[in-house]
Amino acid sequence: MQRIVASGQVSSRSLARVGSEITGVVKVRHVREGDVVRPGDLLIELRDEEQVARVREAEAALAQLETARRPQAAAALQQADSALALASSERARRDELFSRQLLSAEQRDQARNAETAARTGRDQARVTLEALRSGGADERVLRERLTQARAALARTKILASLSGVVQARNVEPGDLVQPGRTLLEIARADSREIVVALDEKSLGPVRAGLAAEVEADAYPGKAVPARVSWIAPAVDPGRGTADVHLDLLAPADFLRQGMTVSVNIDAARVDKALVVPNDALHDVQGDRAVVFTLVDGRVQRKIVRLGLRSMTQSQVMSGLVAGSVVLATDAEPGSRARVRLQSLPVAETQAHGLDPSTLPVPGVN
Repeated sequence: MQRIVASGQVSSRSLARVGSEITGVVKVRHVREGDVVRPGDLLIELRDEEQVARVREAEAALAQLETARRPQAAAALQQADSALALASSERARRDELFSRQLLSAEQRDQARNAETAARTGRDQARVTLEALRSGGADERVLRERLTQARAALARTKILASLSGVVQARNVEPGDLVQPGRTLLEIARADSREIVVALDEKSLGPVRAGLAAEVEADAYPGKAVPARVSWIAPAVDPGRGTADVHLDLLAPADFLRQGMTVSVNIDAARVDKALVVPNDALHDVQGDRAVVFTLVDGRVQRKIVRLGLRSMTQSQVMSGLVAGSVVLATDAEPGSRARVRLQSLPVAETQAHGLDPSTLPVPGVN
């Protein structure tokens, strides 16, 4: 098994920056760092005296429409109807008198003009009442004004829009806030991930979907399973690293934003492999290396081809067989081992790997 070991940090894919939609002064701050919030929770209250006054003004205007202006307009229409009826009756009377030549044309025209004026007044009163009726233009304008005032009042209370944990607060009671300023930062509850700045030399075997384990330096022994989810498409030229993102596969509430963790990525796995301790490898160049073996008491130099490699041991693809004894230090090929050289056996191992510390270390004369 090839395992890549690196350090990373706890991060969040989604970090909401909470601000204010209006300019105002902070009245109360209800949360602080580390608090868990849910949608609808009250985070911050701004002073709302001005917004409350506007709401009351809009409510009063709507109430005046319903209790005063609308009844007055209805009464005015009744009066206009009566005035029109009276003017029409007078015009008809004068038309009759004029036809009998008992009235002058001027007097008849005066009655006609009076009727026209009364009809115009009646029409105006009708339009005014129509605008003031329930659902009419005036009521719609006043209700829209009330809705806007209530919306402005609601914006003085800043609520959480997601579930998460407060990561930072940048405001205190009495502060003047404006749109565009970040007041709180909230990490989404389901967005925690691990970000590893992996050296570009180790990127070759890493791919999305690989299994990994994460262990916080502050909580040794609490390993959390993870999976590689995304690899940055570019390498940072200044550091020579690329960000590798890992999703956590188990709850880990003890992990905090920005915490340092150790990450073990299982880059490759072979069910059965021939392995040799890395201490026995010499002149490693790519997938080729030199090992010194002990055959009939004599040292032999052999070139082996390597496969998967870990921090402590490497897979041997060709050049050795299981049970061969390799030397941990180099020696002159063909010489007899007259001194005590530390030797290590080559062994087959299952997928879980072989711990070199368990290998026997016999002395050879």
